Amino acid sequence: MANSPQARKRIRTAERRTSINRARRSRVRTFIKKVEAAIAAGDKDAAAEAFKNAQPEMQRGVTKGVFHKNMVSRKLSRLSSRIKSMG
Repeated sequence: MANSPQARKRIRTAERRTSINRARRSRVRTFIKKVEAAIAAGDKDAAAEAFKNAQPEMQRGVTKGVFHKNMVSRKLSRLSSRIKSMG
């Protein structure tokens, strides 16, 4: 158990940041699922629109330290190539 005031504050801060990061991670995953659902449905316009909306959210996750830069770059690249390859 935390005994010093600083350690108690760190516990409070960590709990707050954890909930914020969890919400951000969930939000990004939802955006990715929307893109993948549009790709699966074969709707190129909807997939492109969903991708356009997902991209800044994913990059923001990198900026905030929730995701690794390379992971987001890889996912964006793969989603983009899947959209481009749709007829």
